[in-house]
Amino acid sequence: MKIDTSLPLAGPADPREAARHAEEAGYDGLWAAEVKHDPFVALTLAATVTERTELGTSIALAFARNPMSLAATANDLQVLSGGRLLLGLGTQVRAHITRRFSMPWSQPAARMREFVLALRAIWECWADGTRLDFRGEFYSHTLMTPMFVPEPHGFGAPKVLLAGVGEAMTRTAAEVGDGFLCHGFTTERYLREVTVPALRQGRGGELGDFQLVGLPMIATGRTEEELARAVAGVRAQIAFYGSTPAYRGVLDLHGWGALGEELHGLSKQGEWERMGTLIDDDVLNAVAVVGEPEEIAPELLRRYGDLFSRCSLYTPWDADAALVTGIAADVRKGAAEEGQA
Repeated sequence: MKIDTSLPLAGPADPREAARHAEEAGYDGLWAAEVKHDPFVALTLAATVTERTELGTSIALAFARNPMSLAATANDLQVLSGGRLLLGLGTQVRAHITRRFSMPWSQPAARMREFVLALRAIWECWADGTRLDFRGEFYSHTLMTPMFVPEPHGFGAPKVLLAGVGEAMTRTAAEVGDGFLCHGFTTERYLREVTVPALRQGRGGELGDFQLVGLPMIATGRTEEELARAVAGVRAQIAFYGSTPAYRGVLDLHGWGALGEELHGLSKQGEWERMGTLIDDDVLNAVAVVGEPEEIAPELLRRYGDLFSRCSLYTPWDADAALVTGIAADVRKGAAEEGQA
């Protein structure tokens, strides 16, 4: 299991200092999300100050772009990083795509499948001169003249990993992707009973070298006060995700569908602080790994050691970087001892 880290969502647009620290701390990968900043700009800067750490988007919004423009951006970053790009893509939800980005939305799983196939057709055209003749329901790319073909390189196409929660998108990820980015709002039971079976179905059997990338939430602290603040932050984040209908399947599997309905109603009223109080200990401990610092790594490996190819620790609270780095080191050491690294 590789151990990664993510750039802070509220961090600066220039992540070079954070990227240096991530590599010095021994992290295998560094992920940038498309929230407040463009992840490709961030990773391009990170590529200039790192040599070993893989660089991933977690996630870049596919439907806010088109396959040709994204193919060029990813190809450039693959070259600039020396072949270290992990292209993580996700859909976002309809409201953001249509109202924030003013882009079309329909049949997200089918559209994503076609998007990835179009990317691969474009990269193949650039790599070996294959005639570009991609014709799909949502995307069509049939023109490529020599002037617009990037210079050849020896790094190959970037790995493409898709994010999802529902079964349809999960199967799609297995059909056309190189890996799957698990959402932080999941549970061990949901992964084993829903996610992994859907991946195997989409893959046609065993997963082989297909990557399953985890983002487990943790709540911990060196003192009771620190732990209490962490737990409050995690409860609030679980409530936020639980209020979103697209993620309702996780709650439904556990028999918590009514909680999802209540959270959704409160979110429409702007009752964000109240929502966190509805997350009881059963829900908290199913979604997150909670405990003292030394308890986190063993429990995380117990739940997910045989599932995740790599993971980042998700800390939706004001976590101390040294504390999280120490836990990440414990996970890496424990995985190595158990033969999972």
